[in-house]
Amino acid sequence: MSAGSAPKVLVLGANGQVARHTTPVLLKAGAELTLFLRRASRLANPDPARVRIVEGDVLDAPTLRTAMQGQDVVYANLAGDMARQAHAIVDAMRETGLKRLIFISSMGIYGEVPGETYRSALDPYRDSAAIIQESGLDYTILRPGWFNRQPSASYRLTKKGGPFIGHDVTLNGLSALIAALATTPDLQVGESLGVSHI
Repeated sequence: MSAGSAPKVLVLGANGQVARHTTPVLLKAGAELTLFLRRASRLANPDPARVRIVEGDVLDAPTLRTAMQGQDVVYANLAGDMARQAHAIVDAMRETGLKRLIFISSMGIYGEVPGETYRSALDPYRDSAAIIQESGLDYTILRPGWFNRQPSASYRLTKKGGPFIGHDVTLNGLSALIAALATTPDLQVGESLGVSHI
């Protein structure tokens, strides 16, 4: 993105809980958004002057590449076959020349939560994170704790290799972090960050 211009953010999985909560925060931060989801009728456009809604599946390469045209940042908030989706995102970003990716994963993928073992339940998150980390993109992987709706927007970050601290994170805190990452090009690039409530 050029200095002073509104960042253009492509939100993949735009009807997910975190994405829906983060959309108004990104708008308040000045971003222009493309909301990408499988059934567009599920979302109302919150600001037609600054928001475009695109119906599509991340695994549909031509549609995904088209949606990436002209964007500055990809923010992926997905579930399901995450490894295939991660491959599709990486391939499309390479083909379109996009570099900045914010990817939502889960706490526990590295066995970093003291006293907790999540085993195979986190395999999709673990596998997709590995693909993103080896992509060569300017990625930031977020590993949030369990979401809650407390009013605080504060958060604590832990880095890969360190123990996860706490257990929960507020949606307000997680959305504030995503907006900061999406609007600050070099912030936390190349990091996999645990995110919890202070």
